[in-house]
Amino acid sequence: MPASPTPDPSMSPGLPPDLDALHPPFALRVRSGPLTLRVLADRDLPEYAELLRRPIFADPDAPHVFPWYARPEQERIREALRFQWRLRSELTPESWSLTLGIWADDRLIGCQDLDAKQFAVRRTVTSGSWLARDMQGRGYGGLMRRAVLVLAFDHLGAVRAESAAVVGNERSYGVSRSCGYVDNGTEVIEQNGRAVEHQRFVVTPETFRRGPRSVEVEGLTPELRALLGAPEPGDSST
Repeated sequence: MPASPTPDPSMSPGLPPDLDALHPPFALRVRSGPLTLRVLADRDLPEYAELLRRPIFADPDAPHVFPWYARPEQERIREALRFQWRLRSELTPESWSLTLGIWADDRLIGCQDLDAKQFAVRRTVTSGSWLARDMQGRGYGGLMRRAVLVLAFDHLGAVRAESAAVVGNERSYGVSRSCGYVDNGTEVIEQNGRAVEHQRFVVTPETFRRGPRSVEVEGLTPELRALLGAPEPGDSST
């Protein structure tokens, strides 16, 4: 019988790739001042669940309270975890949402979302965010918003970013305006069976107020760019 072939080291499977390689958003890191923003992974979900138990709103009956937050605690957590898993499976260049956990001094304190539809054509993102109640009023809201705007404008090639807040939510208004957003009309949406009026905002690279903190972005690989429909740096063909 012929001798068994000698294994070719170049063909050896070696160790399996880690999750950052299998799901490119997991490798993304955005840092500014004391904050680190990154996509929530399964290893973060126990800490995320504990965060969801903490108060977010001073008045839980205020009009700007998120519908998901108004649910009973265990249902809120269960549905939030299902939402995170669903976002991963539905992420495509045509429609994507990145839920970035916000860590301050290695503690998860809130979330900052960055979303887009048909980004390769529209070059437009939307955002939403929240912080645990005891983390509010420390300047983190503006810092994390500026961080994702730098990611969107400087690294993904966005030309427009939109946001909205329930009419009368002055704290949210203040964060948006401090970053250079301007009013962009209002809209009425249905929320839990009632009509809720939102103030819309828009910011562009020209109106963006960057603030004094630098922003570092790492892990924005060619694979992640392709998944988000974002051009390679220096690509002026789109």
